[in-house]
Amino acid sequence: MKHGVILMLALVAGLYSIAASAAGHKPAEISVGYVLQWPTPAQFAQVKKTFDDELGLRVNWVPFASGNDMNAAMARQDLQIGYAQDHVPFLVGVSQGLDLTVVGIAVSYPGNDNCIVRDGIGISRDNAASLLAGKKIALQVGSLSHYRLLRMLDHLGVDRARIEIVASADDTATARSLQLGEVVMACASGGALRAIETLGKPLMSGDEQEKIGLRLFDTISVTNTFLETHPEIVQAFMDVVEATNQQWRKNPEPMRAAIARAAQMSQGASDRRLTGFRFPTVEEQKSDSWMGQVVPAYSKQLADFFVAEGKLDKSLDSYDQFFSTEFLR
Repeated sequence: MKHGVILMLALVAGLYSIAASAAGHKPAEISVGYVLQWPTPAQFAQVKKTFDDELGLRVNWVPFASGNDMNAAMARQDLQIGYAQDHVPFLVGVSQGLDLTVVGIAVSYPGNDNCIVRDGIGISRDNAASLLAGKKIALQVGSLSHYRLLRMLDHLGVDRARIEIVASADDTATARSLQLGEVVMACASGGALRAIETLGKPLMSGDEQEKIGLRLFDTISVTNTFLETHPEIVQAFMDVVEATNQQWRKNPEPMRAAIARAAQMSQGASDRRLTGFRFPTVEEQKSDSWMGQVVPAYSKQLADFFVAEGKLDKSLDSYDQFFSTEFLR
């Protein structure tokens, strides 16, 4: 995360010339970042050139391997919009001075990070307060999985001091610890989580975690320079996103092939991933359960945790200013 400081040097250097020269004039094209192998309904509109038609300009879709790479591109002003940027890279970027605003939630995936209790142990959310005492739990210390575990333990009344955290080098090592029976529970995300889900059951489901304020989501982030100069383009972009999400909710079948093609995945793999994805409505996004209250507060709590774990140099007093519901209509 500390590598993000480099991005700030670029920002402070004043790389705003392109946006500044375009002030008051509609650009002929913009660049939008997206993550490879991360399928969303918006990619149907990407393939069909709906964004180009509705925005009245050329939209260059630029693939990225991670949200951190998007940060670097937006710091250079090479990218105006980051679509489906992971929340954590966004949070780290703005904590270090990157000038961005979240204008929407691209996708939610509550089941993509969890803690799995090995079968045969007899531990569940109902008895965790007593039966987890003295037990070993594997995870990456200082990770999002670590933070989420601590929140779950507090919610279930588990004394943190009475459990033993086994630090793993990465999620693969975390999964192996559970597979070898070295721990009673392991907390991981993505592929590592899927590798251990067959070994047991989650301590709390993704839906249950959402109810206590734990969110897993990607943002739609925009550089403030572009947001201030061309709010009408941002609004048009968000309108297409919502229209495409509505189309997905009503009739997803005709969209699946195009989405898989844009995500550079087989349709089977794309469909499986989409099964765990949710695309909140604009009403949900601007509600207190999301950007209206929970997400800014959650961002502050998460940033403070990363600082305490030495993963982030500093957190800000508040993150409210980085979330705008103005373009959700």
